[in-house]
Amino acid sequence: MKKLLALIAAPLLANAALAGPACNVPEDKWMKESDFKAKMESQGYQIKTFKVSKGKCYEIYGFDKAGKKVEIYFDPATAAVLESK
Repeated sequence: MKKLLALIAAPLLANAALAGPACNVPEDKWMKESDFKAKMESQGYQIKTFKVSKGKCYEIYGFDKAGKKVEIYFDPATAAVLESK
């Protein structure tokens, strides 16, 4: 029985780990996407992909000013970094 529970729980835990943070900010408080992108680019980020994550955070894939690949989740209201991979 324990093995069965472990087999069932493992994929669920893996998906939770990949999900990223959750942002509980009302959408009317979010920074405009164009303003957010401009702010990130002024900090040296090269944005290849921008999206709103499943957790309702801003998420970018691209490169930092040193050319290192980044995946970063941001608070959509303040642009504060919430998680970086």
